[in-house]
Amino acid sequence: MQTLMIIAGILGGLGAPELILIALIVLLLFGGSKIPELMKGVGKGVKGFKDGLKGLEDDINESPKKEADKTTQKPTDTGKENTPAG
Repeated sequence: MQTLMIIAGILGGLGAPELILIALIVLLLFGGSKIPELMKGVGKGVKGFKDGLKGLEDDINESPKKEADKTTQKPTDTGKENTPAG
């Protein structure tokens, strides 16, 4: 979560002129025909990143539930009666 805040802080300092300049540089470097392919790769990367974060959040949220289940679990009945030795 902290890395997302850092990224948001970095991107928060970019205004419209900076973003236009970056877009022009990307256009010059890769050309018009390569940009859709490049964006497709970026989209797949972002999707993978989001899936990884969701999996991590699921694991974190699932962990306390497992601990609660372990503490509230009743002992199983073995079918044997507790008789004193003797």
